[in-house]
Amino acid sequence: MSSSFRNRFGRRGSQVCERRRAGRRTARIVAFSAIPACVLIFALGAALLRWQVAESRSALAASTAAVEAATVGAVALLSYEPDTVDRELVAVRDRLTGDFRDAFTALTDDVVIPGAKQKQISSAVTVTAASSVSATESHAEVLLFVNQTTVMGSDPPTQTASSVRVSLDYVEGRWLIADFAPTQS
Repeated sequence: MSSSFRNRFGRRGSQVCERRRAGRRTARIVAFSAIPACVLIFALGAALLRWQVAESRSALAASTAAVEAATVGAVALLSYEPDTVDRELVAVRDRLTGDFRDAFTALTDDVVIPGAKQKQISSAVTVTAASSVSATESHAEVLLFVNQTTVMGSDPPTQTASSVRVSLDYVEGRWLIADFAPTQS
């Protein structure tokens, strides 16, 4: 700082210079700390957004696959002919898991297969609508609307419309039915 400046402005000029230096220090602090902090916050926000997008895509893929497995599984569970009921309902057990598989096996072996053969019962099912209720990578809940046509012997067919909540578990690369429960209308 020149002596003429000090002489001209005296002590007040010295204070102005100090303020300018302090302003420059503040600018440096902002430039070297606040800007990197903002960049870091931006990077963390971008990483979080990317993670959420990946999770959303994963849940959508799980949901789509679970709805397909529930739809195909429901048709296999509820459709049979009296001449092939034992093969059809035994084959569908590969689509089931856990306690539901055990309960289904007992019901079909003790009631459905003998009854279908004895009374010549056939059943055909179509799924008219399906929607994922919830889905993660390992478990899903699906709501199905089904139409079932049942024929007993030579009687005329009866048609029933119902909704079913299907729980599925992802086991060894496949969606398997863990529960199959009619909903209350």
